[in-house]
Amino acid sequence: MNMKKIIIAALMVFGFGRVESQTPKGSVLIKNATVLTVTKGTLENTDVLVENGLIKKIGKNLQASNIQVIDATGKYLMPGIIDAHSHVALDAVNEATAPITSEVRMSDVIDPYDIGLYRALAGGVTISHALHGSANAIGGQSVTLKHRYGSGNPSDLVMTDAPRTIKFALGENPTRVHGRGNGIQPRTRMGVEAVIRNGFNEALQYKKAWEDYNAALKQKGANPIPPAYSERLQSLVDILDGKVIIHCHSYRADEIYMLIKVCREFGISKIVFQHVNEGFKVAPELAEYTMGASVFADWWAYKFEVYYSTAYNAAILMENNVITSINSDSGELIRHLYHEAGKAQRYGQLTDEQTLALITINPAKQLGIADKVGSIEEGKQADLVIFDGHPLSVYAIPQMTFVDGVKYFDVNEDSDDRRLKVSATEALEPIYLKEHEHRCMHGVDFFFTNFGRNLFTHEH
Repeated sequence: MNMKKIIIAALMVFGFGRVESQTPKGSVLIKNATVLTVTKGTLENTDVLVENGLIKKIGKNLQASNIQVIDATGKYLMPGIIDAHSHVALDAVNEATAPITSEVRMSDVIDPYDIGLYRALAGGVTISHALHGSANAIGGQSVTLKHRYGSGNPSDLVMTDAPRTIKFALGENPTRVHGRGNGIQPRTRMGVEAVIRNGFNEALQYKKAWEDYNAALKQKGANPIPPAYSERLQSLVDILDGKVIIHCHSYRADEIYMLIKVCREFGISKIVFQHVNEGFKVAPELAEYTMGASVFADWWAYKFEVYYSTAYNAAILMENNVITSINSDSGELIRHLYHEAGKAQRYGQLTDEQTLALITINPAKQLGIADKVGSIEEGKQADLVIFDGHPLSVYAIPQMTFVDGVKYFDVNEDSDDRRLKVSATEALEPIYLKEHEHRCMHGVDFFFTNFGRNLFTHEH
């Protein structure tokens, strides 16, 4: 081996110039299932053939050789569930040091070992949108994850063919963090709007500076000085150019409409509103000017700006042609999204297809990946879940979950240790709580021993 080959081999061993790992793709034939395609109706006693991670064929009496065959007689097959608002598998969530932090990326803090990924798979969730937090008027760039649990490589979780997204936030969160917390803009709701407008205007100036520089380069004999590069401003330019989808934390109708107007003013159409508790008040506007609303089924009243809401929100939005999804925003609730969708059906009398769309094709549309996932169609990526009953039944339990045709969860192979609460970053919390509880109980015992018995007698 010559010296050049030795150097190349050494670099590869130590990780320099390492070739990106190829994510696994599986092949499987699922037979005799009730197939809930979401977009093409329900197909009884139907087979789905998956080859190399893609849905190859849907039909009856399909045959295949040299691949696993699963008999799903009496079971239901649906597309993998998609969570449009999650923080699972992230080592950090908020970069709360400035009102605009569009230069930070959630793809830099992916934790592939997060047990939440496995538990999400156990609930049939195959894709999650890993969002930056809501501390900033304009937060960090988010990332769409495929739940390829077990590889240990953060990049394996990234859905590389998903569009870029970014987090915005309105209301109490940015005003509390920056105005009340640091004494800087924004302190009020109008301050939030000003921060966003100022950011976009500065981005337009930055874009113009680079356009002028590039034009000057073409002049004979010119030697222009390039503008100082800013990742923060370039990210905002990409939003203005339609390269990045905004996902905005929001609650109140007036603020939702405010940002719709701001985006229209700057020519931005790629925006999805998150939470959207008062979205039912501005449903026609959401339908006309946005990529939709991702809502809770029945969460509200946990802070002042969320007191006014309704469990009919999702149904009202859908009836007004808003692309609507149900999200979790929770490492626990993520594995119950099919139950959360069922709540919307219970309150709003949605059809089965409308209800399943809330957790499949609709979030796929909001993430810009509906041509790849979100329904069972030939040519789409084979993200699939087998249920033992109809997934909108409260008694249904996911049996197997596939990502790109690879089985990542099987209820019959589920090991007990994956059901335990495991989090290295919270290891001290139970110890603290036990000590705190011990002190509280000691105080209670002391109180009752010395004073408390008189409360329950007539001695005084």
